[in-house]
Amino acid sequence: MTPQPTVWPALRYDDAPAAIRFLTDVLGFEETLVVPGSADREIAHAELHRPEGGNVMLGSTSGHSDGVHDAMKPGTGAVYVVSDHVDEIHARARAAGAEITLDLHDTDYGSHTFSLRDPEGNSWTVGTYRGA
Repeated sequence: MTPQPTVWPALRYDDAPAAIRFLTDVLGFEETLVVPGSADREIAHAELHRPEGGNVMLGSTSGHSDGVHDAMKPGTGAVYVVSDHVDEIHARARAAGAEITLDLHDTDYGSHTFSLRDPEGNSWTVGTYRGA
């Protein structure tokens, strides 16, 4: 049994509902919790899970005063996602029109990988490398 994640990247988006759609449709996350904010199209808090392991939290940039997270700006995060389905994710990213910032390639350290930006500029790298 895989243990519950104990490290959660946290991101903010101007259009959090669109970010959730991108992360589920392109990167394969699944919604586990979405708490609406006080305004239309605002997300106070969302948690997404990847079936291959790992989670991410996100929320809207507007309407929050929760300390450190309310100062976060969209497009400043970077996340590495381990996957055995890199080619499939790459194809979905291309089909969705995502900005590919590093083409699909094999590294000297054994990873099959590529990088992209989500619609608000956060960097995502997807690869097979699981760490040392």
